Amino acid sequence: MLDGILLERAGVPAVAIITEPFHATGIAMAQSWGVPAYRFLEMPHPIGRLTPDEVQVAARRLVEPVVDLLLTGQQG
Repeated sequence: MLDGILLERAGVPAVAIITEPFHATGIAMAQSWGVPAYRFLEMPHPIGRLTPDEVQVAARRLVEPVVDLLLTGQQG
């Protein structure tokens, strides 16, 4: 989250991706860094136990949302 926020502040489009249990933490992080409307993406948890093929599937599901967020930006 913080990397995404700092990159955006530096003018570099970025997308933060977190796992679902960290939703509240993501919101808190954005608020604490002064960007309460910061948009981020979520994926199922846990990811550490996924096989390489399952990681590929999860990544493919995120491609479109990542591209959409990069194109629309944080101001949406």
